[in-house]
Order: sequence, then C-alpha cells, then structure tokens
Amino acid sequence: MTARATPVSDYRPSRLQRGATRMLRRALRNRRGPRFMRLLSVAGRHSGTVYTTPVVPVRDDAYTWLVSPFGEVGWVRNARVAGEVELARGDDHRRYRVRELGPEESQPVLQRYLATPARFFAGRQTRDDSRQHPVFELTPI
Repeated sequence: MTARATPVSDYRPSRLQRGATRMLRRALRNRRGPRFMRLLSVAGRHSGTVYTTPVVPVRDDAYTWLVSPFGEVGWVRNARVAGEVELARGDDHRRYRVRELGPEESQPVLQRYLATPARFFAGRQTRDDSRQHPVFELTPI
C-alpha cells in the first residue's frame, strides 16, 4: 500500500444518491442493472462488518482497477486495511488483493475511468487529479 497525503473526504451522498445506491445494490445482487457495474464488498476496518457498495471497475486485458470518484470514502479506507475485496454481480463472486497506486501510476487509470459510463455516476466530484482519487490495482486471489 502506498501512503497518501490526501485528506479524508468530506463527501456526503444526498438522499437521492443513497436511494439510488440501494436500488443499484438490489439490482446487481439479482444480476440486473448496468452491466459495467459490480458490487464491492469489503470488511470494515474497525468492526469487521462487511460493507457493500456499487462500483465501476476499470478493465484492460489482464488488469482490473478500482477508482474512488468521491475521494477517501469508507470503502477506500476499509480496502487499505483489509488488503482484499470482493466484486460480485449476481452469483458471480471474485476475490482480489488490492494494491494502491501512486499518483503517477493512477493518472492513466483515472483517464480510462472517465472514458467509461461511470463518468455519468461520478458527477462533478471527479476531476482529472489522481492525488484526490485513490486507485487500486486488483489481483485475483
């Protein structure tokens, strides 16, 4: 893991966003919803409780990455501590080890992310600044 000087995010989802997240979570569990999305599950760093949120993985041949469009949110801090995550859609569950990328490595991944349909979900918070958006490389376990 790479240490970052990024401050903890003050991002707070709106009531509408929380509702949309609940609907996406339900749809993805039932193999519905946008095909490019997956459910990210990661153990909480303090409680050990498994938290699940919809994400858009960035894929390129043998590589898979996760970008946090809203900065240092809970799943980012949990993934750093846990060292592994699970991506799922319906019955398809895959576990990965995570490695956080440095700003230089993450810039091309962030640009790829902004070229995906995820840009519509990310909204204004995502800027082309890799220091503000943690990026993790995923390695299958």
